[in-house]
Amino acid sequence: MTSTTTPSLPRLPDEIHPHQEEPDTHQQPNENEPLLGRPGDAIQRPNAPMYRNLYLGLFPPFPLPFPPLTNLPSTGTGILSQTGLLLLLLSILIPLLTHHPLLPLLVPHPILQLTGLLVATEAILLLQPTTKSLPLAKTRAAKFHAWLHLLSFLLFLSGTVIIETNKHANKLPHFHSVHAYLGVATVSLLGLQYLFGFTIYVTPSVWGGEEKAKKVWKWHRYLGYGVLLMILATTGSAAWTDYVKGQLGVSRVGVVLGVVLVAGGVFPRIQLGKLGLREY
Repeated sequence: MTSTTTPSLPRLPDEIHPHQEEPDTHQQPNENEPLLGRPGDAIQRPNAPMYRNLYLGLFPPFPLPFPPLTNLPSTGTGILSQTGLLLLLLSILIPLLTHHPLLPLLVPHPILQLTGLLVATEAILLLQPTTKSLPLAKTRAAKFHAWLHLLSFLLFLSGTVIIETNKHANKLPHFHSVHAYLGVATVSLLGLQYLFGFTIYVTPSVWGGEEKAKKVWKWHRYLGYGVLLMILATTGSAAWTDYVKGQLGVSRVGVVLGVVLVAGGVFPRIQLGKLGLREY
């Protein structure tokens, strides 16, 4: 009589003790390997609340010169993005709202654009840690991701329309700075990116069916990260415009540091498998 054994299930990162050394899998393709760190460092855990995705990830993204403090809760690089967003809001909005006189066709522009950046960043952070091993969590996060990006696009578009209206009303040149060119280009690409993602997810028949649509998902991700960089570049360039530089007294250091922190929280968590750089 031949004995049979039940094959063991693959070991999930959640089953690894927080202080237990994880086997070195960097030499093997792994869908959960982030841009920086080890496989499993930036993925959503089973039954974990979705809001945890907003700060989940490896932290810090470089070796510590001392042992980690084991009694502290796990954080992640996402917290860098949250810190950067807060720094941008404080660096720009405080000088803007305390400056007199307040210009009705100018003040809404930075408020709307900064809110758009906030919403777009949270949309990315929510979806990044999800994996195909947790399909329900991935689908739920994808829906939030889509609605938040739609909201961010409407915010960016509204802010752009308002500033262009202000320029027209005051007979100012529409394109006289790097910030202006970047802004219009970014809003245009953001609209294309949203349409791109919508057709892949909701109407895959446009791409020849669901299987073919899945193959272009990685390009949606590539474009998405590229658009985020453009949004951050546009935000940073605002500190060099004539009005912000000459009248508001916005701290360029605060703006640049905020932009760097937002990028530093998002990009180390990128799962290489989702970009087609690892088996996924």
